[in-house]
Amino acid sequence: MNHPHPHIHAEIPQGDSPILVEVWRGNLVESRHRCIAAVVDADAHVVKSWGDIERPIYGRSSIKPLLAIPLVESGAADRFGLTDREVALACASHSGEPGHVSAVNEWLAKVGLTAEALECGPHYPYYEPAAHDMLRKGETPTRAHNNCSGKHSGFLTTAVHLGEDHRGYIKYEHKVQQRLLGILEQMCGLDLGDVPRGVDGCGIPTIAIPVGHHALGMAKMADGKGLSAARAAASARILKAMSTEPWYVAGTGRFCTDAMKVTGTKAAIKTGAEGVYMGAFPELGLGVCLKIEDGNGRGAELVMGHLLRHFGIIGKDEAEQLQQSLTPTLRNWAGTEVGKIAAANLLNESAPF
Repeated sequence: MNHPHPHIHAEIPQGDSPILVEVWRGNLVESRHRCIAAVVDADAHVVKSWGDIERPIYGRSSIKPLLAIPLVESGAADRFGLTDREVALACASHSGEPGHVSAVNEWLAKVGLTAEALECGPHYPYYEPAAHDMLRKGETPTRAHNNCSGKHSGFLTTAVHLGEDHRGYIKYEHKVQQRLLGILEQMCGLDLGDVPRGVDGCGIPTIAIPVGHHALGMAKMADGKGLSAARAAASARILKAMSTEPWYVAGTGRFCTDAMKVTGTKAAIKTGAEGVYMGAFPELGLGVCLKIEDGNGRGAELVMGHLLRHFGIIGKDEAEQLQQSLTPTLRNWAGTEVGKIAAANLLNESAPF
């Protein structure tokens, strides 16, 4: 692939093989999930990698921290008095719990809009107690219940701030999406004008970017090197908001939220559909992107958890709090332990990078 910007380049050999996540039932490996992963610094040096990190993938919802940059950088967040709560929501795939939905509606009211302006479709909450409560009451979900409603609220807020007609903001040709395309090109170091693209679950374009370049974008957010003062400040604010308001990034019982509760500002991580996970490690100036090849989310969480452990972002005490995510067990419907999920060839967690 020809890059008009600096290549992702390794100063240590890249891993030859993807990470293998093995699902054991009894004493037999029942399934395996292959994972491509890259840990990169802001100078595009590959610190660790597994598999073909030049493979283009759709970042899906993992890319939301990058997509939140215009909200802060443009001055829109300050104009409308947004707090860390709203900035975290702009990066969220929230579970649709009542607190998430009310926060989105309150945010839109600040901008003079309602949930009807959101162009993402409605769906019932991911959080089952909230969904069950709505069904019992005969309530139907609104667009604010969509897990991406915070991201879409960020797009709307930026458009209103810049005096743009927000209608049709999900279309590739709209100023909102073209601005985001420019952000991705600058942060990930690629010309993205003629690459594969699709439509995400919430309706916006999703752009094919190699795993290593996704990690570079997150590393630039983490480090700020080479960015304008405004963009570096926006990136730092976004990552801090995710770390200090992690419940608004995901929700009750979600790995994103639980992990950031224990890592604090040392890490901002974000899940995405089809087995994608990204993160920024501000104290280390590193970015990470991983992709489970078969799209399985349980494998992505396991690998991200072990990367947090390996890079010293979580220690023994924190690992105990996240035990079910780091060393997950399989249980049947009666609650009996019947197996486990483990990474077969990930890394030596006690070794420094």
